[in-house]
Amino acid sequence: MIAIIDYGMGNLHSVSKAVERLGHDYCFVSTKEELMKADGALLPGVGAFGDAMKNLQEKGLIEPIKEYVASGKPLLGICLGMQILFESSNEHGQHTGLGLLPGHIARFEGDYKIPHMGWNQLKFLQNSPVLKDVEEGYVYFVHSYFLQPEESNRSVLLATTDYYQEVPAIVGQGNVYGMQFHPEKSGTVGMKLLQNFTELVESL
Repeated sequence: MIAIIDYGMGNLHSVSKAVERLGHDYCFVSTKEELMKADGALLPGVGAFGDAMKNLQEKGLIEPIKEYVASGKPLLGICLGMQILFESSNEHGQHTGLGLLPGHIARFEGDYKIPHMGWNQLKFLQNSPVLKDVEEGYVYFVHSYFLQPEESNRSVLLATTDYYQEVPAIVGQGNVYGMQFHPEKSGTVGMKLLQNFTELVESL
């Protein structure tokens, strides 16, 4: 069973329909007990970093998510859900994230269109089960903040894209994965990435 974590900040409908199209059972979870029963979990997110962390705190989900990850089960963060996997963000102030992966989330700064919105091509940096048999195709991004790629966190970068600079697109370390774009809205490439994650869940 795939758990889709419901904390009031995710596009649950499109994510759940994508999992359904792949032929997998899913459930929406908002408690520790429900989450720990799952074989794999998705952490979607739309909105601001601070609001997401506040909602997780109010629902009592921060420690359960950390405990879930410590159990070895796979977790995939999507869009804002990827960003909150990291240590911190300066979106509308300084905020602490889940700290499951090393790195800081910062705003795009430059004389170009923000938010970054549209289709951009992936560039794979290393092998990973979630990238198995996936082409370096185009996926759909909508975001104003991104993981700053630094020497201290390059080991978690599985794929990047280019938007006037190197932008982390897929991250992973151990059983924790993240996708900055919306795989559920990214055609065959996005669906294959989601399929690989669900197959990873089933293999454990």
